[in-house]
Amino acid sequence: MSLRTFKSTTTNTNDANIPLSFFFSVGPRPDDAKAMLKTIGFDNFEGLVKSTVPPNILAKKELDLEPALTESEALHKIKQYANKNKVMKSYIGAGYYDTQVPPVVLRNMLENPGWYTAYTPYQAEISQGRLEMLLNFQTLVVDLTGLPMAVASLLDESTAAAEAMQMTFAIKGKKGKKNKFFISQDVHPQTIALIETRAGVIGIDVVVGDHAKADFSAGDYCGTIIQYPNTYGAMESGGESYESFTNRAHEGNAMVIAATDLMALTKIAPPSAFGADIAVGSAQRFGVPMGFGGPHAGFLSTSDDYSRKMPGRIIGVTVDSNGKPCLRMAMQTREQHIRRDKATSNICTAQALLANMSAAYAIYHGPEGLKDISSRIHALARVAHREIKSAGFTVAETAFFDTFTVDVSSKGLNSTEVQAGAASVGANVRIIDENTVGISMGEGITRDDLAKLLNGAFKISSPDVSADDSMAEMDAKYAREGEILTHPIFRMHHSESQMLRYLKSLENRDLALNHSMISLGSCTMKLNATSEMIPVTWPEFCDIHPFAPSDQVVGYHEMIEDLNTDLAEITGFAAVSAQPNSGATGEYAGLLAIKNYLDSTGEGARNVCLIPKSAHGTNPASAVMAGMKVVVVENDDKGNVDFDDLTMKIAKHKDDLAAFMVTYPSTFGVFEEKIVEIIDAVHDAGGQVYMDGANMNAQVGLTSPGLIGADVCHLNLHKTFCIPHGGGGPGTLH
Repeated sequence: MSLRTFKSTTTNTNDANIPLSFFFSVGPRPDDAKAMLKTIGFDNFEGLVKSTVPPNILAKKELDLEPALTESEALHKIKQYANKNKVMKSYIGAGYYDTQVPPVVLRNMLENPGWYTAYTPYQAEISQGRLEMLLNFQTLVVDLTGLPMAVASLLDESTAAAEAMQMTFAIKGKKGKKNKFFISQDVHPQTIALIETRAGVIGIDVVVGDHAKADFSAGDYCGTIIQYPNTYGAMESGGESYESFTNRAHEGNAMVIAATDLMALTKIAPPSAFGADIAVGSAQRFGVPMGFGGPHAGFLSTSDDYSRKMPGRIIGVTVDSNGKPCLRMAMQTREQHIRRDKATSNICTAQALLANMSAAYAIYHGPEGLKDISSRIHALARVAHREIKSAGFTVAETAFFDTFTVDVSSKGLNSTEVQAGAASVGANVRIIDENTVGISMGEGITRDDLAKLLNGAFKISSPDVSADDSMAEMDAKYAREGEILTHPIFRMHHSESQMLRYLKSLENRDLALNHSMISLGSCTMKLNATSEMIPVTWPEFCDIHPFAPSDQVVGYHEMIEDLNTDLAEITGFAAVSAQPNSGATGEYAGLLAIKNYLDSTGEGARNVCLIPKSAHGTNPASAVMAGMKVVVVENDDKGNVDFDDLTMKIAKHKDDLAAFMVTYPSTFGVFEEKIVEIIDAVHDAGGQVYMDGANMNAQVGLTSPGLIGADVCHLNLHKTFCIPHGGGGPGTLH
């Protein structure tokens, strides 16, 4: 078994005399492996490999990686990374907030393989539990945003905003005529950046500025986005009310997107109240830790009129063959696995596990519990505002929910000094510019925490952190009217025993890997080891804000760097990016890398992407998102690329060929014999080769994309390594 071992051969050096079998390891033991090989007609692993993998791409050397570790050794190493991170009380905000995961949800959902190992619910018969919780998530979003249709989660807030922008372009836009999109300058910076990236390659002209000065009179905008409350905490950006702005945008036939906050929406009027067409945001603060930026469940809601243009999955109610009510994924003809290059988006994964956690959080707390949490957050923010103002600082005077800004130069300080003072008492504030900081409150902040912040960062001795009931009240102009979360599901399960039983009843209606094998694809072909899941909930990893100062996240940076080094060795590439958070976004990032490379060589006009008919549906959808023209290549009966058809289409498009996308092994599970010839033919015509790494688990240690000749590749870490699929997400780094 020299090509790839089935079992770690390392032992703890201090326990060298203990039999190896004492150290449990994941996967089959040697005798199990031999039995499996014999079942399929092989005496050894080398024979299986030689019969499967073309000899011209077999690796000639072992991977240059550190020796494998036992589970206990691996956990010790991960703990060493964790110990280099500093867990601070976060007042940074900007879309990420301190939250408390209810223990009943933590233990019985996030840490439960019945929830985290399930597959995407394409087969409704074995997915009724997850489908119900995802429907609960949709109901939660619909109720709080006031818009009647919601998707069953997206990758994060910024992705949801970019998807919403593409919705407005699909509904209202015209290339070259009505292709402008306006972004308020007070939207979260990460959202602005992602929208700008997504817009540029599909011909949308982005304008960022003061919403009160936006001019829609020419009718050349397809849409616009505002933040409610905005990134600096104000309920509305100054200069013009959001209702007036929305009316002006509608008069110019543009759609309005409101990026918003579910926790705030338990106390403030929904975006539908001022006429927003689409609402987007993150459900992170509903019981999902910050996790240095994710994964979190994004949300998107809109009116029924635009349902066919919505991205991602929608769960709907129907009846089964016996006439009984049941759930299923609805309107799937919008999605990439059916419509391919004509899909509404390239989204192949939701954040199902995180959406389920957020829905469970809302169910457990119920409407009254959620209002208690949001009222306490608001009261803490108002206390901080009162004390900082009383100390002589200039503070923003606009209405706010949980966030406000402070001009620290008004007391002779600068932002760096204030952050240093905050860090000295175990906290972080948001540095906006040299003289301005932002303060945001989260669920986990206590009065003692606030007193320490006021003393350490703002030098306020003996601050008064008391508050009466009036401090929990919102400004009447923005206060929400009426009940929230009126569906019975949010009013039933508020004790731990009730919630425990509800979660168990849903789990029992699903099939996950703690029940049996799910032979649907490489996503599902292994059970995530328990030890791999343990560090996920360590505070040193899950309670870190993504914008924490770099000296507080040394462990994270070291871990990511070490992972990237190993992945570069495994793939045969020079460098790895840990940015994309799903397979589809990995594809998109790879295609943009190809576009940027072609631009750098003066070949930027190339825009044709050849894709085999057998490819994953996200491939053509991603190519369209990257601004490419998809040309389909035929397959033979065994799933191989039809080399004659490929050669013909390369010749036809040789002057415009940008990329060829290939999954290897193919979606048929085949190592194509002509893969090197295929790649050489694309390169000879001036194109680049994108390898879909969805089946990378079949390559590791045997060959690699770099060895085969690919130029770029994404890795689905939940397939190749250890990230749980979670019933259709989480997506994670690639």
